[in-house]
Amino acid sequence: MTQSTAQLPRVAGAGERRTIRLIHYNVTYYVYGAEHGTDGALVLLHDVLAGAFSWREVIPSLTSSGRAIYVLDLLGHGLSDHPWPADTSVWGHADYLAMFLEALQLTNVVLVGHGLGGGVAQILATRLSRERVAALVLIDTVCYLHAFAEDWPLPQMKERQEYDAPKRASVEEVLRDLRATLPAASARPEQFKQQMLDDFVNHWNSELHKEVLYQHIRNLIPYYVNSVSSDLSRVGKPVLIIWGEEDQQIPLKYAQRLHREIPGSQLSIIPQAGHLVLFDAPEAVARAIRGFVSSLSARP
Repeated sequence: MTQSTAQLPRVAGAGERRTIRLIHYNVTYYVYGAEHGTDGALVLLHDVLAGAFSWREVIPSLTSSGRAIYVLDLLGHGLSDHPWPADTSVWGHADYLAMFLEALQLTNVVLVGHGLGGGVAQILATRLSRERVAALVLIDTVCYLHAFAEDWPLPQMKERQEYDAPKRASVEEVLRDLRATLPAASARPEQFKQQMLDDFVNHWNSELHKEVLYQHIRNLIPYYVNSVSSDLSRVGKPVLIIWGEEDQQIPLKYAQRLHREIPGSQLSIIPQAGHLVLFDAPEAVARAIRGFVSSLSARP
């Protein structure tokens, strides 16, 4: 099930939208720049309840990296299929994304993941696609046993993980709660409300989409994330960690722990930015990624 064109969130311009069949799902992705090369590409994975649209202010500043950029709508988000019931945990996403990298014959990938997407990236880089991933960028990522915040992206997240939780809330109540809660993850909440809140919220405006949303929340499983975060010390690849200094959903201490435990990793702390750092400081995020990519090119 997809939305009408009038409802679609705006993704960065000048990209080419494509769809690929993986397992029995249609996965939508967008390709930008350098002209769609398959070696050394940047692959961008978004956070829970977001979509490719969340990168739209970052992408224009990344195209100067000289590499192709592949930006996905994860299953259950954006224009990709919304399977229900289905496994949309970090492992479920990583399963079909390993097939995505193989089907497109992407090699020496720079895998970039924000929030939930960072958890998926960890699995691909350490387990399922080690040979295809050359470097890793983790942005305010889920990690260790921190798979979700107590009150974000919805209030009372523990209770929302109960299987009958969708029956206790109407679509209208869920949308209202999202509108009240999501802006708390931005250091610029008023601007976020005006410029991007609708893109995050309006997508879930049906009974099916509400069920898929709750499915995503049930699949935020701490042990699934911790099972790979503990492997990052042996990932053996260049790693850049980017973090909003004011992130209240996944606090900075997690970035500092990742940095301590991943040998040779780089840490870029972005001031005046929260968990929604892609919105709060898109140019700073892009600048950090570009610098990291340049350093990869300079390696012998």
